[in-house]
Amino acid sequence: MNRIKLASRILILQWFALFVCSSVIAQVAGKSETESPKIVADKVWNIDFISSIDFPQADLAKRFGTSYRIGVGIKHKSENNWLFGGKFEFITGSKMRDDSLLINLKTTQGAIITQSGQLYNVGTFQRGYMASFQVGKIFPFWQLNKNSGPMMLASFGFMQYKINLFDKDNSFPQLRGDYKKGYDRLTNGLFIEDFIGYQYLAKNKLINFYAGLNAVYGFTQGRRDYLYDLNRSDAGNRSDIMLGFKFGWVLPIYKKNAEETYY
Repeated sequence: MNRIKLASRILILQWFALFVCSSVIAQVAGKSETESPKIVADKVWNIDFISSIDFPQADLAKRFGTSYRIGVGIKHKSENNWLFGGKFEFITGSKMRDDSLLINLKTTQGAIITQSGQLYNVGTFQRGYMASFQVGKIFPFWQLNKNSGPMMLASFGFMQYKINLFDKDNSFPQLRGDYKKGYDRLTNGLFIEDFIGYQYLAKNKLINFYAGLNAVYGFTQGRRDYLYDLNRSDAGNRSDIMLGFKFGWVLPIYKKNAEETYY
């Protein structure tokens, strides 16, 4: 219930900030347009190629270090600069902070004995994905380019991640098949993501991108009934937070050119 209340408060704050910013910009723009030509924004379908660097916080920081996301998305931008769309991103990382992982299999040297009696290390990596819907708005301060300006985006969706145990030569029978599930820390659940940045769509349509800061709030839960190294369940609720920087290269598909209307 506390997680639901927190999610509701975050949503309310997101929409309140979006409403206030939209109202202020509309008033400022309305005053300036009475003295200058009105330039209408384009309707655009944006295909986004996304990359992010994320720094974990809360429960996520106890398990992983810095991670990265790459993905694709599509957004529709209206003439009023409202944005609606969705995105899909892969999560990858190589820095682990869970010291207990595989502790029941490791020797005093920190390696694991293979079925042939040799000592090898097991590669561990963070892997996952995020799928979400997006809604937001662009606030064009400059009359000459209504398609560009500060941008706010709110995303709502599903995230999942786990620890990928890399056994290249299939040398460890302890990590084969269902046994691996007792170590991979599979976790998933809903998330909310805030993005505040700037989008630029060039008038010549050659340079198009956005960049800014993002924050992810994950309301997740461990999905493994038993962890072999800890002798307990991992089915508890988690608060997974990521703070970072996002960059997107945009391929815009224009429905019509911007028009100028004189009063």
